[in-house]
Amino acid sequence: MAIVPCGTTWPAQWGIRPQFMLRSSITNKLPRSNYGVSSKINYLASACSSLFSQGSLHAFIYAGSSQTSHNRRGARFTVRADSDFYSVLGVSKNASKSEIKSAYRKLARSYHPDVNKEPNAEQKFKEISNAYEVLSDDEKRSLYDRYGEAGLKGAGMGMGDFSNPFDLFESLFEGMGGMGGMGGMGGMGGRSSRSRVVDGEDEYYNLVLKFNEAVFGVEKEIEITRLETCGTCNGSGAKPGTTPTTCSTCGGQGQVVSSARTPLGVFQQVMTCSSCGGTGELSTPCTACSGDSRVRRTKRISLKVPAGVDSGSRLRVRSEGNAGRRGGAPGDLFVMIEVIPDPILKRDDNNILYSCKVSYIDAILGTTLKVPTVDGMVDLKIPAGTQPNTTLVMAKKGVPLLNKSNMRGDQLVRVQVEIPKRLSSEEKKLIEELANLSKGKAATSRR
Repeated sequence: MAIVPCGTTWPAQWGIRPQFMLRSSITNKLPRSNYGVSSKINYLASACSSLFSQGSLHAFIYAGSSQTSHNRRGARFTVRADSDFYSVLGVSKNASKSEIKSAYRKLARSYHPDVNKEPNAEQKFKEISNAYEVLSDDEKRSLYDRYGEAGLKGAGMGMGDFSNPFDLFESLFEGMGGMGGMGGMGGMGGRSSRSRVVDGEDEYYNLVLKFNEAVFGVEKEIEITRLETCGTCNGSGAKPGTTPTTCSTCGGQGQVVSSARTPLGVFQQVMTCSSCGGTGELSTPCTACSGDSRVRRTKRISLKVPAGVDSGSRLRVRSEGNAGRRGGAPGDLFVMIEVIPDPILKRDDNNILYSCKVSYIDAILGTTLKVPTVDGMVDLKIPAGTQPNTTLVMAKKGVPLLNKSNMRGDQLVRVQVEIPKRLSSEEKKLIEELANLSKGKAATSRR
């Protein structure tokens, strides 16, 4: 069974009259739920109730299945809830605001995803934040105590006005050094410190390699242009000798919050402060970097390209991208590989493909040819009786496997047998003799 709050027009839309009577046997046996629902059904329809009135009914009461509800006596009412917010925070139902806040802080520090790496830590952190947001608000807590989560939804309130539980966390811990000041867990400052630190962007560079350079690897010295920390202001973005002031628009937070109450609840949007650009401070800009805290410079980097790369391969050089702002980590350098094709040898993953032509005489009698490979010219034996389009395998003459240079692919040689279009009279005579000999041999074998 459940008490399900609905809009004020719901009963009228379904043709249900708001006034109705309940049997005394049901009223007398109505228990008190975990959320403080009165045992007297008249209380639900009292004039002072925020959800129920004599003129409209905001709850629909189920006393069992549709087939048996009309003849069951003494049925019990229960209120379904996803979770008990008091149990989530580990406090009693008469806990004070300070006790609720203290419990939230303790649990939030323990289950913050940056500290707790368990798979369900983030979900638990959201549940804790959701419970605190309801119980810390007098109006929401009152509705929750009386009707549970269904009461909050029926009153047009969402399950918390914070669009992100991490915003709620930071709103309580800012000014206290973030989590670093609450238990020594550094590296996760409050909103103000996190908004000022901006990591650097990644930088990209296109590198063109020759065929053999891509096969066996090569060391290259490349020249890149990137943003580096300004040496004049040491990355602060402020003119040397000046003192930054706190932004009056955001109060030094670097973010502003706009709120709007709608019939669906209160919506809050967190935006970067347009006055300070998210830094939380206003200062006279540095003349060298124009306040960006970074300047563009050229740098030469020695790059080791591993064996086995191909067009489309991407190499990552850590921390060689653009510098971060105000202490942010630098980005990475990504080198995009493009390989110039070889006019003779074709690459198929880790194999090399090559086609050679032999005369029909060599195909019949067999021969040895010199064929090009990535290692240079190598002798290849053509067995006697080789058929046209036969593929011969030259083991371990292919491309080394990427990051496994001791393992290589093969070179696959396709043999094409050339048939002459014109023959000299002597050649024709010999072939005719060969044909007659072949016919005679075939006739003898059939006897």
